[in-house]
Amino acid sequence: MSKHNTVIVIGGGPAGMMAAATAGSRNLEVTLIEKNEKLGKKLYLTGKGRCNVTNYSDPEHLIANVPTNGKFLYSAFSAFNSKDLIALLKDLGLTTKVERGNRVFPVSDKSSDVIRALEKNLNRYHVRQKLHTEVERILAENGHVTGVLLKSGKVLASDSVILATGGLSYPTTGSTGDGYRFAKELGHTVTPLTPSLVPLETMENWPKDAQGLSLKNISLTVLDQRGRNIFRDFGEMIFTHFGVSGPVILSASSYMGKMEPGKYQIRIDLKPALSEEQLDHRIQRDFTKYARKNLSNGLNDLLPQKLIPVIIRLSEIPPDKPIHQITREERRNLVRLLKGLSLTIQGYRPIQEAIITSGGVSVKEVRPGTMESRLVQGLFFAGEILDTDAYTGGFNLQIAFSTGYLAGESC
Repeated sequence: MSKHNTVIVIGGGPAGMMAAATAGSRNLEVTLIEKNEKLGKKLYLTGKGRCNVTNYSDPEHLIANVPTNGKFLYSAFSAFNSKDLIALLKDLGLTTKVERGNRVFPVSDKSSDVIRALEKNLNRYHVRQKLHTEVERILAENGHVTGVLLKSGKVLASDSVILATGGLSYPTTGSTGDGYRFAKELGHTVTPLTPSLVPLETMENWPKDAQGLSLKNISLTVLDQRGRNIFRDFGEMIFTHFGVSGPVILSASSYMGKMEPGKYQIRIDLKPALSEEQLDHRIQRDFTKYARKNLSNGLNDLLPQKLIPVIIRLSEIPPDKPIHQITREERRNLVRLLKGLSLTIQGYRPIQEAIITSGGVSVKEVRPGTMESRLVQGLFFAGEILDTDAYTGGFNLQIAFSTGYLAGESC
């Protein structure tokens, strides 16, 4: 490959594929390097395999959902926003749909279709793809990129290098932090790396008794140690052997910040559609229906079977107590429990289990209008490697696509 107008993109995820195709559309010679056997490996996992590609929002709303360095992304979101992405995917033969919370999915509900569309975009601009290929380091002379050294010992020369290697989450997909090392070797600051959008471990052990139970249409509130409400959402969660996970839990984790055992408490409203008074009336009806049975048999119409023993134990009402003997105060306590099931957070699960990595290459050292390094000419960044992260709902993928596009346009 000649060294004139050549670009190397490291990382075949959404940011890398977008950057490579965009650079290719400008008639540049582009090589996309991916250490896995296929492109977009992490994309297969997003949205439970359905791939929540973006959030149908204007740039201002996108920025509002990026708590870490959102304003840095103004140029990227202006250059390529969710509507642009949807239009591009349609041009590539992939139709999308908008669901609750403006989440955008392929109509087929298959992440593999998104990856195929992105690969089609690479192929139409003749991007060279090197799979099963690992980079040892990025080469630079006199403050300018000159190419990359592969682990095989081969040197590939280039005018520009776009670093889109992802974070530390889901290392089985190839996100093992290589890009952070490359950036540090070239003088860049990498801010502390912590998990974001991650399951939570609880101090209480009872969630393991309900392990595998998924609850839909619950309301979740997060309180800090001062009792302040820092997050509230409605949706789905799941109990695990270590604590809790699921969409609302992952969202909640991104609002928690620096973690200390006992710093945060979550409260689950199992029946958010009912007020305490309405729920009390509902329970009274069930208790009338099962008046001759024990409490352990009287909640079958109200709760999932797996959760009944847990609720009874937490209510401190004897499970063999006949329903007709349950006092008004015991019933009221049961109502309060169902409307505010509490758990104390011990900590985050390991970063390897997080959906995204919080922290990364300091945005102070990256030009927001081009994604080019302020320290090394010809070096560009895109995607999760940057110190930006967003809430759930397609925002993190839009960061990847927008920064990838801008880097590809600017290299």
